[in-house]
Amino acid sequence: QLRLVESGGGLVQPGGSLTLSCTTLTSHFDYYSVGWFRQAAGMERERIACISRLGDGHHYADSVKGRFTISRPYGENTMTLQMNSLKPEDSAVYYCAALSGFPMCDSTDEYSFYGRGTRVTVEYEGWGQGTQVTVPT
Repeated sequence: QLRLVESGGGLVQPGGSLTLSCTTLTSHFDYYSVGWFRQAAGMERERIACISRLGDGHHYADSVKGRFTISRPYGENTMTLQMNSLKPEDSAVYYCAALSGFPMCDSTDEYSFYGRGTRVTVEYEGWGQGTQVTVPT
């Protein structure tokens, strides 16, 4: 088993920054491909950033390219996600995850381990995200 624990979530205004971290007590964390996933309310979980095992390959979802940076220091059982220029649509529960075996982190294989998640909310103080109301005509 690989236990992953996320931290760093919170409330931030649009345009702001936030840093998430993920830690594990397991040795040889660099032998796993790892990534960050997020799941917005009512939506499916999506992979937004990942690093292949041994640092071979960094990949980002188009929605976060240029704004988010994933890192995993060599020899440390931790990784981070630096999030800049946050948008309301970035609001979600963010999960740290790891993939066992040899696949690259951007493969279609299901990740083996997930943390419990940390919530990120991007909105102006006192405002919700709103909800779409459509009246058929």
